[in-house]
Amino acid sequence: MVGAVGACSALGLSRASFYRHRSAHGSESKPAAPVQEPAHELELTVDCADTAATEPGPAALTPAGHAAAEPDASSQPATDRRRACPVPGRALTLAERQTALDILHSPRFMDQTPHEVYGTLIDEDMYVCSISTYYRILRDNKEVSERRNQLRHPTYTKPELLATAPNQLWSWDITKLLGPEKWTYYYLYVILDVFSRYVVGWHVAAAEAASIAEHLIHETCLKQSIQPEQLTIHADRGTSMTSHPVAMLLADLGVTKSHSRPHVSNDNPYSEAQFKTFKYRPEFPERFGSIQDARSFCRPFFEWYNNDHHHTGISLLTPAALHYGQADAIVQARNQVLARAYEQHPQRFVRKPPVAQPPPSAVWINRPEPKPDNQPE
Repeated sequence: MVGAVGACSALGLSRASFYRHRSAHGSESKPAAPVQEPAHELELTVDCADTAATEPGPAALTPAGHAAAEPDASSQPATDRRRACPVPGRALTLAERQTALDILHSPRFMDQTPHEVYGTLIDEDMYVCSISTYYRILRDNKEVSERRNQLRHPTYTKPELLATAPNQLWSWDITKLLGPEKWTYYYLYVILDVFSRYVVGWHVAAAEAASIAEHLIHETCLKQSIQPEQLTIHADRGTSMTSHPVAMLLADLGVTKSHSRPHVSNDNPYSEAQFKTFKYRPEFPERFGSIQDARSFCRPFFEWYNNDHHHTGISLLTPAALHYGQADAIVQARNQVLARAYEQHPQRFVRKPPVAQPPPSAVWINRPEPKPDNQPE
């Protein structure tokens, strides 16, 4: 009724003792095997199979006096048939290990760590073993474990998404904009095409809500003429991104949804990079006076970002040019300019004539790592 902390405090007991006794009574694990005296005269312990093959000894007798059948080496587990490591000469004897374990089990030290035990005894002119040996003895007796109930997090799969053309993969996120006063914010929703870096939709709202995200995604899909089974939308695991209305909308539109792993910003790099470009603009204010002020700032910014911003990730093309199929004509025109420059001053281009770089043909979110040659597909 009062919990472990309150009960231990009322009874004057240590919580460590309570957890230890609860773990001991609640587990059904077998007790640890007693520590045997190491055979110092043996440099190497040979398994039964090797012994039977080289030096057969006398057969063991059963209580009735009959010879027991020799065990088949092939039927024994691999862990029993493997060779044991030699025992170092500086190892503690059985009596010394038992003395250290009795000290750790004593009422004086049963709730103390090996560091406290070691420090207390050495101040009393007593040395039994090192701190690491104390821990080793406890591990051998299965007495080193987490006493508290630990929360087990599920394993999330790393998203691996590919886009080879516009309107195949979108990434969307929400960022906060500081309002006129402390603790006041405006929320900027941005949907970005991963392949072309084109901002296909954005909205500034006074709050973060799933209904706003649902409306923005629906209107953007209609504006871009998205067909069923054409698009994948990637986002992090915010409340609006994982909300039921957004999930139902994407299912109705035939859009595949994808989410980042928790606390992993690298799973949504394109939206994060776009927000950095947005907030590192020289004219970006420290605070916005109103929601109309925020919208009036975002409108010319996204116009510049889509149509005038030469993006380094797409070979210095503008997102609009790549999104609407103008990239090939622009690259061809750039090659003509570079060819004329090479004809006028060929000595300035030492290695080869300059060539305009085409945009990437494929864009990944978490590109799969190549498998080794000897690993099967």
